[in-house]
Amino acid sequence: MANTQTALKEAMTSIEGSLGVALVDYSSGMALGTVGGGKELDLTVAAAGNTDVVRAKVRTMEQLGLQDTIEDILITLGNQYHLIRLLKGRDSQGLFLYLALDKNRANLAMARHQLRKIETELEV
Repeated sequence: MANTQTALKEAMTSIEGSLGVALVDYSSGMALGTVGGGKELDLTVAAAGNTDVVRAKVRTMEQLGLQDTIEDILITLGNQYHLIRLLKGRDSQGLFLYLALDKNRANLAMARHQLRKIETELEV
Protein backbone atom coordinates (compact mmCIF):
# COMPACT_ATOMS: atom_id res chain seq x y z
CA MET A 1 0.00 0.00 0.00
CA ALA A 2 1.25 3.46 -0.91
CA ASN A 3 0.54 6.69 0.88
CA THR A 4 -0.77 9.70 -1.04
CA GLN A 5 2.56 11.34 -1.84
CA THR A 6 4.18 8.07 -2.91
CA ALA A 7 1.23 7.22 -5.17
CA LEU A 8 1.25 10.67 -6.79
CA LYS A 9 5.02 10.50 -7.39
CA GLU A 10 4.57 7.06 -8.96
CA ALA A 11 1.94 8.49 -11.32
CA MET A 12 4.32 11.24 -12.41
CA THR A 13 7.23 8.87 -13.02
CA SER A 14 5.45 5.79 -14.40
CA ILE A 15 2.90 7.43 -16.70
CA GLU A 16 4.49 8.74 -19.88
CA GLY A 17 3.61 12.37 -20.62
CA SER A 18 2.41 13.25 -17.10
CA LEU A 19 2.26 16.99 -16.46
CA GLY A 20 0.69 16.94 -13.02
CA VAL A 21 -1.37 14.78 -10.72
CA ALA A 22 -3.56 15.46 -7.69
CA LEU A 23 -5.67 13.60 -5.17
CA VAL A 24 -8.85 15.60 -4.68
CA ASP A 25 -11.75 15.55 -2.21
CA TYR A 26 -14.78 16.40 -4.35
CA SER A 27 -17.00 17.21 -1.39
CA SER A 28 -14.78 20.20 -0.58
CA GLY A 29 -12.86 20.74 -3.83
CA MET A 30 -9.57 20.64 -1.94
CA ALA A 31 -6.44 18.95 -3.27
CA LEU A 32 -5.16 16.53 -0.61
CA GLY A 33 -1.87 16.19 -2.44
CA THR A 34 -0.25 17.33 -5.68
CA VAL A 35 2.86 16.54 -7.70
CA GLY A 36 3.94 18.37 -10.84
CA GLY A 37 2.00 21.19 -12.42
CA GLY A 38 3.56 24.63 -12.41
CA LYS A 39 2.90 28.06 -13.84
CA GLU A 40 1.09 26.59 -16.85
CA LEU A 41 -0.95 24.13 -14.78
CA ASP A 42 -2.09 25.22 -11.31
CA LEU A 43 -3.19 21.93 -9.76
CA THR A 44 -5.08 23.64 -6.94
CA VAL A 45 -7.25 25.53 -9.43
CA ALA A 46 -7.62 22.38 -11.54
CA ALA A 47 -8.71 20.38 -8.47
CA ALA A 48 -11.44 22.87 -7.63
CA GLY A 49 -12.63 23.17 -11.23
CA ASN A 50 -12.72 19.44 -11.83
CA THR A 51 -14.70 19.00 -8.63
CA ASP A 52 -17.52 20.83 -10.43
CA VAL A 53 -17.20 18.41 -13.36
CA VAL A 54 -17.48 15.38 -11.05
CA ARG A 55 -20.41 16.83 -9.12
CA ALA A 56 -22.24 17.65 -12.35
CA LYS A 57 -21.78 14.13 -13.71
CA VAL A 58 -22.85 12.49 -10.44
CA ARG A 59 -25.94 14.74 -10.32
CA THR A 60 -26.81 13.97 -13.95
CA MET A 61 -26.54 10.23 -13.35
CA GLU A 62 -28.86 10.56 -10.35
CA GLN A 63 -31.39 12.56 -12.39
CA LEU A 64 -31.29 9.94 -15.13
CA GLY A 65 -31.75 7.18 -12.59
CA LEU A 66 -28.58 5.41 -13.71
CA GLN A 67 -27.60 2.78 -11.18
CA ASP A 68 -23.95 2.66 -12.19
CA THR A 69 -20.61 4.06 -11.11
CA ILE A 70 -18.17 6.38 -12.84
CA GLU A 71 -14.79 4.83 -13.58
CA ASP A 72 -13.19 7.87 -15.12
CA ILE A 73 -13.92 11.06 -16.99
CA LEU A 74 -11.76 12.16 -19.92
CA ILE A 75 -11.44 15.74 -21.10
CA THR A 76 -9.55 16.11 -24.37
CA LEU A 77 -7.92 19.45 -25.12
CA GLY A 78 -5.87 20.45 -28.15
CA ASN A 79 -2.56 19.58 -26.49
CA GLN A 80 -3.54 17.74 -23.32
CA TYR A 81 -5.66 14.96 -21.86
CA HIS A 82 -7.20 15.51 -18.43
CA LEU A 83 -8.16 12.26 -16.75
CA ILE A 84 -10.34 12.13 -13.65
CA ARG A 85 -10.54 8.76 -11.90
CA LEU A 86 -13.05 8.39 -9.08
CA LEU A 87 -11.71 6.19 -6.29
CA LYS A 88 -13.66 3.23 -5.07
CA GLY A 89 -13.60 1.62 -1.67
CA ARG A 90 -15.09 2.65 1.63
CA ASP A 91 -12.07 4.68 2.77
CA SER A 92 -11.84 6.63 -0.47
CA GLN A 93 -15.45 7.72 -1.03
CA GLY A 94 -15.62 11.25 -2.36
CA LEU A 95 -12.06 11.26 -3.72
CA PHE A 96 -10.66 11.32 -7.22
CA LEU A 97 -7.29 11.25 -8.90
CA TYR A 98 -6.74 13.99 -11.45
CA LEU A 99 -4.03 13.51 -14.06
CA ALA A 100 -2.99 15.98 -16.77
CA LEU A 101 -1.09 14.52 -19.72
CA ASP A 102 0.81 15.92 -22.68
CA LYS A 103 -1.26 14.63 -25.60
CA ASN A 104 1.77 14.24 -27.89
CA ARG A 105 3.74 12.08 -25.44
CA ALA A 106 1.01 10.16 -23.63
CA ASN A 107 -0.53 6.81 -24.40
CA LEU A 108 -4.07 7.24 -23.08
CA ALA A 109 -4.82 3.52 -22.74
CA MET A 110 -1.62 2.94 -20.76
CA ALA A 111 -2.26 6.02 -18.63
CA ARG A 112 -5.71 4.72 -17.70
CA HIS A 113 -4.24 1.31 -16.90
CA GLN A 114 -1.46 2.77 -14.74
CA LEU A 115 -3.83 5.12 -12.91
CA ARG A 116 -6.15 2.19 -12.11
CA LYS A 117 -3.14 0.27 -10.74
CA ILE A 118 -2.04 3.24 -8.63
CA GLU A 119 -5.60 3.53 -7.28
CA THR A 120 -5.54 -0.07 -6.05
CA GLU A 121 -2.26 0.53 -4.20
CA LEU A 122 -3.28 3.86 -2.69
CA GLU A 123 -3.96 3.96 1.04
CA VAL A 124 -5.83 7.09 2.08
